[in-house]
Amino acid sequence: MLYFFSLIISYLLGSIPFGLLVAKVFNKGDLRKVGSGNIGATNVMRVGGLRLAGLTWILDMAKAIAAVLIGRYVGGDTFGVWCGFVAIIGHCFPVWLGFRGGKGVSALFGVLIAVNPVLFVVEGIEWLLIALGTGFSSAGALTVFCLMPVFGFIMGKGIGFAFLAIALLCLVRHKANIVRLFQGQESKIEWKWKK
Repeated sequence: MLYFFSLIISYLLGSIPFGLLVAKVFNKGDLRKVGSGNIGATNVMRVGGLRLAGLTWILDMAKAIAAVLIGRYVGGDTFGVWCGFVAIIGHCFPVWLGFRGGKGVSALFGVLIAVNPVLFVVEGIEWLLIALGTGFSSAGALTVFCLMPVFGFIMGKGIGFAFLAIALLCLVRHKANIVRLFQGQESKIEWKWKK
């Protein structure tokens, strides 16, 4: 029963739409009606600049970190990662917003830092280099998704399968980005501190 409640709490934590809340608090409008229409940090950056995107990213990471720590306390390291996965599900499909949420990248990085800070740094640098080099946040994210299961299985089979599930979920959530990248229609990042 405790395991079940841990998963429910993880989902509810993940469902907190911090991007939407940050945009509203700072009078940037309803994220669902501006920019890409997504409630994640990338769209917050489009409408509010890097400062608000960073705040959103940290808050989204924090909810995933909390889920991992709860799961770890209840059932150990592997269960902690699965709770992180459930938090990402909540981030992508929040009950409060009709199951229409973000794409999971910031929450994914929350799971990474909670599981292995070194891996968080490695994947973060990789994302940043590709995002800066190409101008596309999604290109960096896609590389993270592909590498994450590899690192996970190096750490252990249980974590590997959890990381694989996270990567597949995030890949599916980026399906439209993948299509736009191949068509040359993907939007580039606007690196502005404040808007």
